[in-house]
Amino acid sequence: MAFTAKDVQALRQATGAGMMDAKKALEANDGDMEASKQWLREKGLAASAKRDDRENTQGVVALVIDGNVGAMVKLKCETDFVASSDQFKAEAEELARVVAAKGEAAAAERNAVLEDLKITLKEKIELGEVVRIEAAAGNTLDHYLHVQGGRGVNGVLVEMSGASQELAHDVAVHVGFARPKYLTRDDVPAEVVEHERATLETLSRNEGKPEAALPKIVEGRINGFFKDVALLEQPYAKDDKQSVKQFIGSASIVRYAQVEIG
Repeated sequence: MAFTAKDVQALRQATGAGMMDAKKALEANDGDMEASKQWLREKGLAASAKRDDRENTQGVVALVIDGNVGAMVKLKCETDFVASSDQFKAEAEELARVVAAKGEAAAAERNAVLEDLKITLKEKIELGEVVRIEAAAGNTLDHYLHVQGGRGVNGVLVEMSGASQELAHDVAVHVGFARPKYLTRDDVPAEVVEHERATLETLSRNEGKPEAALPKIVEGRINGFFKDVALLEQPYAKDDKQSVKQFIGSASIVRYAQVEIG
């Protein structure tokens, strides 16, 4: 298949490759544009390949609820401008829909589209966290998505047992605000607790606390640590006089997930 100078220019614009590299790609692939794009990617000659070492701390969180299934996807990029673009947000939504329908591994089905997006939008674009929760029969699934600048930046899914939709939503909003790392204090890894305990002991000693009082002081501070990191221990965001555990009463939180930009 013959190709023209206009084809070379079009390939350069699409891939960011140099003129000679674009020409070689077309020659190697009989003028086939799509095959030439792939050839340049594989050779590492597309400009997108040179973006791999850039930071991509911006992006969008897409969240989809379909019956008893919830899915969240973080799609990362370099700038607010790209993160807010319709094309970028649409792809994040499509990824979330695919994950909701088929499972977390199905996000890989969109890899080719993401590669094309790198070329089109000229940024380092990649998939971040992917979460899918399928609530058990009789359980309640709800969510919270904080939108900023027209895009999702903080998403939460919560599955609860014995809870109303309103209660599950309130818990999701709390998670979005309080950012717990664990569900219960028992979920905090022992090595994390021991490291925190040693740090608090050193801190208390450096503050001049009496040696005999250190165990009690450290224990009190460890309880404060659990209130920071464990969801059920946290003061409830809308009423800090009660913990989340007290707020939900006889209901229980089966699991939760949070995905944020940044």
